[in-house]
Amino acid sequence: MPGDVITVSILPARLTLLATLLGATACASTGATYRSGVGDAFLERAPYYAGAPSSPPIPAGSRVGILPIHYQPGAGQPALFDPRTGPGSPIAALLDDMNAAIDSLAGTEGLTPLRSTAGGTPPDVRFGCLTELDLPGEECAPSDDAVLGRGDQRMKLAVGRPSASWVEAVGGAMDGAGVSHVLVLTLEVGQYLPRQRGATGEKFVEMGTGHEASFPWLTSLETPVAVLQLTGALVDRRGQAVRIGAEGIVARRTRLLVSGLGAQELLSDEDVQVARTARREDLAGTPTAWREAMEQLVTQLMR
Repeated sequence: MPGDVITVSILPARLTLLATLLGATACASTGATYRSGVGDAFLERAPYYAGAPSSPPIPAGSRVGILPIHYQPGAGQPALFDPRTGPGSPIAALLDDMNAAIDSLAGTEGLTPLRSTAGGTPPDVRFGCLTELDLPGEECAPSDDAVLGRGDQRMKLAVGRPSASWVEAVGGAMDGAGVSHVLVLTLEVGQYLPRQRGATGEKFVEMGTGHEASFPWLTSLETPVAVLQLTGALVDRRGQAVRIGAEGIVARRTRLLVSGLGAQELLSDEDVQVARTARREDLAGTPTAWREAMEQLVTQLMR
């Protein structure tokens, strides 16, 4: 992948302390996973989904709303390390591609695009490797036998509650469109740990449903991989998530020499630009990786 920018993946102590204090009070605030509708899931293997199919089930023949996909900075690392956003950025261009594709999906997937410009805090689906303190921005915590890359390397999938103002605004749009549930999809950067298998020590990352990314043999198993991913939630009229999930699009490996210095290579603007055209050569028709991830996410959330 292009780009040579690196960053040391250790947070300053004061930032870690702040995160700890915020985490201690999170259970009473917007964004807390308590009573969000789907409990935290700790997943060892893809596919990465949690929550039962919608309850009560979505009536046969009915449609589900879907909001425009947005970018969530700071999801798996401090936001200042994320790719550039805003007008003219590769992230903005990729979001334009994705949101145009939503309109084309609407006719085949039973979806109703909603154009709500709701303020407040939307449901926040979080996915990535477990950390020592299990806080955003902390380093990934390898399992006891992670040196072999075959241990219990679980990933955490969770969703935070939306704010009341978001629920009210989106609920009004749902009522106007006659839908009982809405899909909320987010583009973000997550952190995954590589795995190893076989006698040859093949290195790979499980990106999502039927999707693996292979890495050179010398890839470090202890340094996380930055992954551009889509996360999503199927949400009911009360703002409660009924099913959540994540699908990776592209990954940026940290080279062994760099990881030996205690650093991690960032997902760059160039990587995001590549993600706009990267294709799944393992699939018939070689669809773009982002389109396949989006379609998998929509389909599995609506099951």
